[in-house]
Amino acid sequence: MTEAILLVGGKGTRLRPLTVNTPKPMVPAAGVPFLTHQLARARAAGVDHVVMATSYLAEVFEPYFGDGSQLGLHLEYVTEEEPLGTGGAIRNVASRLYSSPDEPVLVFNGDILSGLDIRALVDQHTRAGADVSLHLTRVTDPRAFGLVPTDASGRVAAFLEKPQTPEEIVTDQINAGAYVFTRSVIDTIPAGRPVSVERETFPGLLEAGAHLHGMVDSTYWLDLGTPASFVRGSADLVLGRAPSPAVPGRCGERLILASAQVAGDAKLTGGSVAGAGAEVGAGARIDGSALLDGAVIAPGARIRDSLIGAGARIGADTVLDGAVIGDGAVIGEGNELRGGIRVWCDARIPAGAVRFSPDQ
Repeated sequence: MTEAILLVGGKGTRLRPLTVNTPKPMVPAAGVPFLTHQLARARAAGVDHVVMATSYLAEVFEPYFGDGSQLGLHLEYVTEEEPLGTGGAIRNVASRLYSSPDEPVLVFNGDILSGLDIRALVDQHTRAGADVSLHLTRVTDPRAFGLVPTDASGRVAAFLEKPQTPEEIVTDQINAGAYVFTRSVIDTIPAGRPVSVERETFPGLLEAGAHLHGMVDSTYWLDLGTPASFVRGSADLVLGRAPSPAVPGRCGERLILASAQVAGDAKLTGGSVAGAGAEVGAGARIDGSALLDGAVIAPGARIRDSLIGAGARIGADTVLDGAVIGDGAVIGEGNELRGGIRVWCDARIPAGAVRFSPDQ
């Protein structure tokens, strides 16, 4: 096992305004771009060659990661001129793979934080003689997901759309967004057009009699597609609940990067992060939140379960709860923003202008 494809081309529209200037996989989680955690875990599992399938803001990736040598990897980048979907993106990078037709190729979605045992997934794929193997996870409420039932041996029996009634919930197993393809199978995906592996490739292979195998791994798993889940994922990395060798410091209640400045009586708890150049004023309380590079928090501010964009400024005694503040935004003193409110990049909110919760 030496190769992997990382699907990092999505626009991340559910994460806006965080993704206005930054592609979703490059938004910092626990002090580094989220993609760093995925690459580090892949390297720890024995991967040494990764092809990134890029599209949205594709120019951001290579200047940051370069050839991957600092991570012990060989990285390559392939940019889609037009979005090709998950299957189309996999097929589009096929020419960059070194594997022989019968060797395994890992595929990861660029927005999943997981404790998956990557080696175990590949080993099970090989033992089963599968054409494709899928990481499956169990969820308490599967109604928001497509279902993937398997037989007693782990062979995938069907791919079912999101259930609409209780009777349609035949399993709690869902597609967790990591796969192993036998290399030759990738070449069967149509080239040059959008293809969804979830809706077209996998059901088509199953119908044609291919062997699709599912490995249920119930370790940590989180889809980082929304601001609330992204903030939670960052905090879980800092707290050590989600595994990553790339966290730039000890796991614990807080992660303060070396160039950040935090007042002596300020408190950061719940896996909070103060990014490079961030400033936290006297008496501020930060809980379960991420302050991106250069964010400034004035004295007395109270911030909980929120994400503060790069260079944003939060005024004195302002309260943020479940808020997302875009890059460069300025929130004047004495405001109160709650309930999932999002403030766009470079917006200005005057002192004392907002004193309500959108969910009230």
